[in-house]
Amino acid sequence: MRRADRLFDIIQMLRTAARPLTAAHLAETLEIAPRTVYRDIATLQARRVPIEGAPGVGYVLRRGFDLPPLMFTEDEIEAIAIGARMLSRTGDRGLEAAAGRVLSKVTTALPEALRFWLEQPPIYVSDNGAPRPAADPALIRSAIRDAAKLHLAYRDEAGAETERTIWPVAIAYCTAATLLVAWCELRGDFRHFRLDRIQAVARLDALVPIRGRVLMTRWLEQTILPQPRLRAPPASA
Repeated sequence: MRRADRLFDIIQMLRTAARPLTAAHLAETLEIAPRTVYRDIATLQARRVPIEGAPGVGYVLRRGFDLPPLMFTEDEIEAIAIGARMLSRTGDRGLEAAAGRVLSKVTTALPEALRFWLEQPPIYVSDNGAPRPAADPALIRSAIRDAAKLHLAYRDEAGAETERTIWPVAIAYCTAATLLVAWCELRGDFRHFRLDRIQAVARLDALVPIRGRVLMTRWLEQTILPQPRLRAPPASA
């Protein structure tokens, strides 16, 4: 968790608490060490956040304190609401939960007059979308961030099963399916694996030997970006 996110979460917990919260309680909830909580509380107090209390007693946030409002237009708020709700169509439960936390944080920080547009936006997002992944997207996203190789057991459309060692490049969220874009060592080329057809996935200790940006650029050039048209040969005389 980034420190800025942690500081925000501490303020949010203190704002909604009915009684003083101890450093041990904050540490357990945030899954950090108590000494980290003490440092974070001291940082917030130095930034003039009105937190009162002491180690062993607990901390409270003085009434009347509020975070600076986030200034979004109504169009921007609806964009956030639609984007967060459309994550339900990807089948990625981890990102769905993260989107819910984002909505909660933004809603809390918005001025009262604008909260309606995020809590009850005039939009509808259907549930139809990609099948739920059989593999854990969070494990795959983590491997992409850390440039770690993955071992897959995969079943293709015809039912044929293979095992692959791959270099994960990106996750592509399409309407009909969620795809893992990867360099396949077995095929020596880029391949797309549907997450709902991955039977098993394991993270390997070996690292991808090429930087992720380079692989992403090569995949885009080869697969996504339009290829220049070739000129027709001149007519025979």
